[in-house]
Parts: sequence; C-alpha cells; structure tokens
Amino acid sequence: MRARLLLLGSLTLLPASAWAAAPPPSDNVRIYRCVGANGAVSLQDAPCKGDHRQQVLDMVRPKDAPPSATTSTSITPPPVIEREVRVVTVHPAQPMYECVSPEGERYTSDTSEGNPRWVPTWGIGYMHPHHGHGPRPPRPPGAGGVPWRPGIAVPTGSILVRDPCHALPAQEVCARLKDRRWELIRRYNSALQSERKTLVREQRSIEARLNQDCGGT
Repeated sequence: MRARLLLLGSLTLLPASAWAAAPPPSDNVRIYRCVGANGAVSLQDAPCKGDHRQQVLDMVRPKDAPPSATTSTSITPPPVIEREVRVVTVHPAQPMYECVSPEGERYTSDTSEGNPRWVPTWGIGYMHPHHGHGPRPPRPPGAGGVPWRPGIAVPTGSILVRDPCHALPAQEVCARLKDRRWELIRRYNSALQSERKTLVREQRSIEARLNQDCGGT
C-alpha cells in the first residue's frame, strides 16, 4: 500500500543558510530538495551545502497496516475427533471330531462321542470233571460238594461302547467343510428329486458354518 505523503514545509526555495533547521516531528520524515547554481536538483536527508537553494519537505512516515485476523500467529488446536467404540462378540468355532470304526473306517462327527455299538461280554464256563467236556452254565467252584474246573468262554451279555474320536484343528475343520460342500454339489446333479432336498439342507448348514467359523470362504 502506498503511503500518503503530507507536505508540511514551505515550497519556497531559499538559500540553505537562510533556513532554520528545526527538528522534524517524531512521526515525520524530513527531505531536503537542493537546487544548485546550474539548476541541478537533488533530494537528500541532510541540509543543502553552500549556495544551494533548498526546500524542506516534512512527510508523514509510512506505517505498516495492522495484522489481519488471517495472519495471526496463534495456533488453533485441532478439533477433537470422537472415536466410535464397537463391541464385537466372537462366537467360538464349532469343533469337529474324527472318529474311527472297528473296521478302520474314518468319519467326522460334531461331538466327541463316536457311533455306538453293542459289544458282547464273555465269561468262563465251568464243567464237572466226570460229565464230559460240554460247556455248563457258569457256577462257582465247589458247587454241590464236587469241584468244578474251568471250561470254555461263554457269552454273558453285552455292553454299549462308542468309536474313539479326537478333535481336529480349526484349519483342518474348514478344509473338511469345503470338501464336503463340493461333494454335495457333485452329488446333486445325479441325485433323485427326493434326495436333492436332503442335500440342499446339508449344504445350507455347511455354508452357514463356513461363514461363521471360516470367514465365508
């Protein structure tokens, strides 16, 4: 911005010796315009020398404009960003077990209890030493005053047992589910209409389990 100049001194040219050099006001700037005998003109901040005619000009000293609000050096703190806190409940992956049948066949189960089966129990039959070698019903030794001797094994009943099972790692569980899904898709093309409904239900169950436990892959 160009500062406005205020002329305070006289415009009359006088000899330098005839001008009383009074100090300028504190807010002004004094300029001396000197004119020589040959008519040469010069501007300077000191009084003219010799027979130069001089003109004293008092001008208002330029001032800087006050700082605007946009140039303030104050630092505005950044706004506080509120972070959203979400609570995610993760369901534990459903385990899968591999079981082995008495024939060595391996199969998977959702529980640690394998397929049940009845297994017969056996006992030792006793026979009388003087009545042949056929089996007799189990009797305690010495029944009837005559000692009995052990004979052959005879069935005495049966008990319920289950196939042994062990838990599979989570990565193996996902691999088994994927294999089973593709197996159902292949079987669907050649299955009967009544069988397809069962295959579709099982495939939906596998898809849901893959989405929950295996990331939907």
